Amino acid sequence: MASMWASSSPFLFCSSSLSRRNIVTYNKRSSSPRSKLADVTSMETTIRRSANYSPSLWSYDYVQSLSNKYTGETYIARSRTLKEVVRVMIRNEIGEISPLSILNLVDDLQRLGVSYYFVNEISNVLENVYNNYYKNHEDWIKMDLNLKSLGFRLLRQHGYHIPQEIFKDVIDENGNVKGHFYEDVVGMLNLYEASYHSVEDESILDDARIFTEKYLKEIIEKMSDKNMLSLISHALAFPLHWIPPRVESMWFIELYETRLIGMNPEVLEFAKLDYNMVQAVHQEDLKYVSSWWKETRWEKFGFARDRIVENFMWSVAENYLPHFQGRGDLTKVNAMITTIDDVYDVYGTLQELEQFTNVMNSWDANAIKELPHYMQICFLAFSNAINEMSYNVLANESVFILPYFQKAWQDLSHSYIIEARWFSSGYTPTFEEFVNNAYMSIGIMPIIKHAYVLSLTSVSEDALKRIGRAENMMRSASLIVRLTNDMGTSSDELERGDVPKSIQCYMHESGATEVEAREYIKKLIMETWKKMNKERQAIVSEFPREFLDCVTNLARMGHFMYTDGDKHGKPDMFKPYALSLFVNPIKVEP
Repeated sequence: MASMWASSSPFLFCSSSLSRRNIVTYNKRSSSPRSKLADVTSMETTIRRSANYSPSLWSYDYVQSLSNKYTGETYIARSRTLKEVVRVMIRNEIGEISPLSILNLVDDLQRLGVSYYFVNEISNVLENVYNNYYKNHEDWIKMDLNLKSLGFRLLRQHGYHIPQEIFKDVIDENGNVKGHFYEDVVGMLNLYEASYHSVEDESILDDARIFTEKYLKEIIEKMSDKNMLSLISHALAFPLHWIPPRVESMWFIELYETRLIGMNPEVLEFAKLDYNMVQAVHQEDLKYVSSWWKETRWEKFGFARDRIVENFMWSVAENYLPHFQGRGDLTKVNAMITTIDDVYDVYGTLQELEQFTNVMNSWDANAIKELPHYMQICFLAFSNAINEMSYNVLANESVFILPYFQKAWQDLSHSYIIEARWFSSGYTPTFEEFVNNAYMSIGIMPIIKHAYVLSLTSVSEDALKRIGRAENMMRSASLIVRLTNDMGTSSDELERGDVPKSIQCYMHESGATEVEAREYIKKLIMETWKKMNKERQAIVSEFPREFLDCVTNLARMGHFMYTDGDKHGKPDMFKPYALSLFVNPIKVEP
């Protein structure tokens, strides 16, 4: 899979290794399908692969029919009232003797998806907690395991450097959690979650993660508390640091409602109302991109995936906040990557792909006359969209940003053609060769480059140059999506006759079994997360929080979309999430 959305690889052309069920034959002088047998020996034909993608589950008319009642003044007024109730609640908690209650409230608000209303209040709270309880080493000894773990996670998440040594008295010399902490199940769960905020060379946190994971898997079989059972099962499947916030909110609201201790009815009502009101915003965004998708006519490309709803999910994961105006453009970027990836992976011949890459490099619409018709349509629709985005920035910000966007897409097409050449020659790259190209061909970099511009309050030449400071973080996020994608889709792609992915390249180079290769990739994903955590800490003061969250959320989407399969490529797998996120509001009972 050449890109994050790809499901087959560097392309297609005549090859005896291709499955007959995936071959469609076309006459060069005609765009209409012909008999396979009649064309097998004909020099006038091009044999093209077909990935046999499932059709979209979401028709244009259905998407346009989506509606949500939570846009009326009654709901807006009630939401305002509840928001102020919660704001007062945060201020009152600051006066508590123990910081645990306020940290629990902050954690709940984040997981419920409403903390964005209280950015300043939460910032003040955490600054106060840090100065009074976590800044001095001597204060750590007084803390119980739960307070240490929860505070560590939240403070690191918000840019505070809390050293791993806070847990030095928790882990013994053999890397095990000391026995007297075993009864604190909540503390052990929070220690497990905290360990995912580690950076490179933090052995205490590595030991904590390994031990607590084993502990939680064992204790879950004895757990009678259904709420705690759900929390532990969820954490083992998706550590909190690895799950997109909007997906977490969808799940956590339901769990919070069943909590016997610590559930606040007004907080719950506010979270439900806000979820539905934000869903209404997302529905309008989805209608807009659905109309754009229909107008491009790319949905009629039979070889490409029609995945506008799934591509919209990537944009929602990147930034779900209702005030964000860039989801439409980001969805366009996502959808264009999906289609262009299928041009390279599924449909174009090597000669056509070389020509298409040259046109991408020149960005010259006049050069498309040498391309086949489907590529002409593809390039014009794509370049028109990018030119329009560039025009909007130029008109509003007086900055000519087109070369910046062009470079992002040219780098992507360069990575695609490398994989296409590998496939054409039957070459199996080394693991290093694959990774050095595949972090780009997964398609995350162009998304981030566009998201960066859309997250800026003011676009400037200096701001565009500054993006280089985030290069390492962006590369780490891209690699995580690449590797999680390979873990979830490589078997299907190989069955279709795809180029080897990271798992197969590692097996080929090292002689490892598939089980061993997958274990190696899992460890590499963990190490890459550590690098990204460290890189984010290093640049946290230089970039908008929403941009840094966007990069992190893209890595999280790799886990969400590709754990246990391919939710992007297989519509039935994503359908339940789409219904909950974009169609069905949560029932609200004041």
